[in-house]
Amino acid sequence: MASTSKIAVERRNLSPADLYEHAIRRNEANIVSTGALTAETGKHSGRSPRDKFFVREPTSQDAIWWHPGNQPIASAKFDQLLARMEEFCDAHDVYTQDVFACADPRFRLRVRVVSELAWHSLFARNLFIRPTADELMNFEPDFTVMSLPSVMAEPQRDGTHSETFILVNLGRRIVIIGGTGYAGEIKKSIFTALNYLLPAQGVFPMHCSANADPDGSDVALFFGLSGTGKTTLSAEPSRRLIGDDEHGWSDRGIFNFEGGCYAKTIRIHKESEPEIYTATESFGTILENVVFDPRTRVPDYDSDEKTENTRAAYPIDLIPNAVLAGTGSHPHNVMFLSADAFGVLPPVSRLDEDQIRHYFLSGYTAKVAGTERGVTEPEPIFSTCFAAPFLVLPPERYADMLIERVKRHHADVWMLNTGWVGGPYGVGERMSIAHTRAIVRAVLAGDLRGVSTHVDPVFGLQIPNRVPGVPREVLDTRDSWPNPEEYDRQAAKLRDMFDQNIHMIGKSASSAG
Repeated sequence: MASTSKIAVERRNLSPADLYEHAIRRNEANIVSTGALTAETGKHSGRSPRDKFFVREPTSQDAIWWHPGNQPIASAKFDQLLARMEEFCDAHDVYTQDVFACADPRFRLRVRVVSELAWHSLFARNLFIRPTADELMNFEPDFTVMSLPSVMAEPQRDGTHSETFILVNLGRRIVIIGGTGYAGEIKKSIFTALNYLLPAQGVFPMHCSANADPDGSDVALFFGLSGTGKTTLSAEPSRRLIGDDEHGWSDRGIFNFEGGCYAKTIRIHKESEPEIYTATESFGTILENVVFDPRTRVPDYDSDEKTENTRAAYPIDLIPNAVLAGTGSHPHNVMFLSADAFGVLPPVSRLDEDQIRHYFLSGYTAKVAGTERGVTEPEPIFSTCFAAPFLVLPPERYADMLIERVKRHHADVWMLNTGWVGGPYGVGERMSIAHTRAIVRAVLAGDLRGVSTHVDPVFGLQIPNRVPGVPREVLDTRDSWPNPEEYDRQAAKLRDMFDQNIHMIGKSASSAG
């Protein structure tokens, strides 16, 4: 270490109780009435994709899908920022957590997380897989993440866009994060690394949740962007949760990348999401940017005063029916979830091979009017493979892996609209969670395999004519609109947006190749 006026201390693998004490003493966080720890992430209440860069280095540069979301940065710029990170660690107390990613031991990644904040160290402990005492002996990391919010870039000097930076060096297997207190960058940096490392080992990395029936033989996957129900629908009391966000599909089946959950808490209620709600009230759970009463310390999950993206980070064993081994068999059903604010996609449809590729590469959901300044009508969000910010290789590579596995293991693939029916946002109604759950149960029970279907005239989707527990008029999207001709116009508009997006993906992949 460099010579400094302060003797820095590295606090390694502290327990949750220890980290609580450190976070409180250092004024990083507060304890709320439920026993959870609540912290604020500062000006960044979400990820900063514009500030993420891949180091252009010999071992990975020819494989990376270079597009506007995967920005290059020179090795020399990485080295100078890394040197400043190391100087900070020499002069300040830091926290280290040694953890695992990947529940399947064959693909396990040993990860060392070095953090400036005690609550970030607890976050890493909650979200990744926790080694045993024996496994921690002689622990040597395969990948290192350094998260030091106080270290800020100087854009003109360092080649960044702002003082915030997330630099991924796949050759040296290091990620450095500075200028942001948002803990989600830590977990997503390792997901990014796995999207690069695992395909070479024959594993398909996926941004999805997964659950299984009680005996573990019937696995289902749920792909979807934020707000589509990926976490909610996978936390089904009658089934066992494998994981809520990141998984791999190997020759043996499904495995979780993580050992915890990172659930959105905005407007969460015990009645609608009992398992997740209970986990938010537990000692060891971290609440991010959740408002609480300063006198009673009672959290207010309905408040979006700080952000809509309020979160709870907790170990998966707080979910009563979780599969603690983090593994499952090959899935029988794969579901793509889209919260369609245009109100034109059917509540459920079964996809053929061409449609699987099209809608997987699209990764669609929509913003609704009023959720952001300037948004006056629905806006589409396309995130290819439901994971665009974390993809390292060209998207067709991931689509090919999905289709190959679906065909080999005879899985059915479905698209569910968890958004609006009977009209767009402001005219129609949000799809009832009870109806969506009924659709999911029918899919998992095999009740839709022999049901007659009709073809959507705009998207060409096969729509079941009957789903137990769901009214017929809900299933027929066009007929549910007061003006079917207006449906035709809106549906054609969205279809054109899909086509334009697919065209752009193809152009980007071609130019990268």
